[in-house]
Amino acid sequence: MTEITLYNTRTKAKERLAPIDPRNVRMYVCGPTVYDRAHIGNARPVVVFDTLFRLLRHVHGESHVTYVRNFTDVDDKINARAQRDGRAIRDITDETIGWYHEDMDALGALRPSFEPRATEYIGQMIAMIETLVAKGHAYAAEGHVLFSVSSYPDYGKLSRRSLDEMRAGARVEVAPYKRDPMDFVLWKPSSDDLPGWESPWGRGRPGWHIECSAMAHDLLGESFDIHGGGIDLAFPHHENEVAQSCCAHPEGQFAKIWMHNGYLQVEGEKMSKSLGNFFTVHDLLEKGVPGEVIRFVLLSTHYRQPIDWTEAKVEEATKTLRKWRALIEGIEPSSSAASTVVDALADDVNTAGAIAELHKLASAGDAAGLKASAGFLGLLSDDLGAWAEAPTADADVGATIEALLAERAAARKARDFARADTLRDGFAAAGVLVKDTAAGATWELAPDFDAAKLEALR
Repeated sequence: MTEITLYNTRTKAKERLAPIDPRNVRMYVCGPTVYDRAHIGNARPVVVFDTLFRLLRHVHGESHVTYVRNFTDVDDKINARAQRDGRAIRDITDETIGWYHEDMDALGALRPSFEPRATEYIGQMIAMIETLVAKGHAYAAEGHVLFSVSSYPDYGKLSRRSLDEMRAGARVEVAPYKRDPMDFVLWKPSSDDLPGWESPWGRGRPGWHIECSAMAHDLLGESFDIHGGGIDLAFPHHENEVAQSCCAHPEGQFAKIWMHNGYLQVEGEKMSKSLGNFFTVHDLLEKGVPGEVIRFVLLSTHYRQPIDWTEAKVEEATKTLRKWRALIEGIEPSSSAASTVVDALADDVNTAGAIAELHKLASAGDAAGLKASAGFLGLLSDDLGAWAEAPTADADVGATIEALLAERAAARKARDFARADTLRDGFAAAGVLVKDTAAGATWELAPDFDAAKLEALR
């Protein structure tokens, strides 16, 4: 059996994955807060952990892997959006989850085994909070329930921070009902105009961190194999998950291996609406960037490293995938992915290394191996390939091309080589493949045909 090694954020070292139960390898990944479209940074953990999910299923069997990714559908950002738009919260969250599925499906991501919504697990959250209070790890104050950080000696070990440093670095105004500045909210009161549920502490709603602990425990148990998410979640979200989960269920260890993907930049700068470089997955798809190309770019950098999203990378990925799709056309895949590709992924999900192995297969002309191995990474599948198919020309496009070809011939005859060259270069830029023969010029449309660029030649 292939041995998988993964970098554990908690231990700062690569570790061999030794499943708690090889018949049920379990992974939890923090999902989106559903109030708006997912941006490209949100897509990175989806693609990263989808690739790990594929590897786990390949090694242990599809029926022996459980992957949970949640939807946070109770949150102050959602409440604010509902009030701003005058819409029901459930309408917004249902719509946003639908968008999320559409966009992640376009990236070739498999659906997880479970996609729990926070609002479906309020009872489990209340039960866990009651346990924490009963064990002296949480306390009620002014309608809130807070976790007592000082009650858990290992707090800070995941993110390698000391309590004294965290207290000294706290920049937010400390609520008067907190015993310690680092204590965090498990439950908070809700006014009549906000969503709320009845609890032993009055009508209210959960804090953010408790939902993942409750859902992970309910679906995966006291201990499971892998917990993933973006590096921005390591503190405080994941640190708080560890504390409350281990205190509520000390018989378990919560997650054995913690994995975090790096940040995403755009053209060397932090993605920000103020910089005008913020865009969603939907924005890219609407602009004509294929989902398969987005996936390729996201896989081209090792998941633990920061990734720089650039137009140059998009163009290179597009060219590569077109070339590979031309190579595999009409070819049946091999029975399994190349061992070199599997081994690269088994080494801490080294997708950049796996893509390098795909290039070797393509260079060797191993189309069957390329198709099977790329499919292992969620690439070159039939359902993602429509973008690479050559478009067909309608009558107007065909007439425009023929007229421009006649103009090019006339320019050549008149020795107006500047105009002839302009048309030649314009055809190439527009994705019109022209071939001059003894019988005259023939043409066809390339997959990247751009009607606007063709029209600009007239």
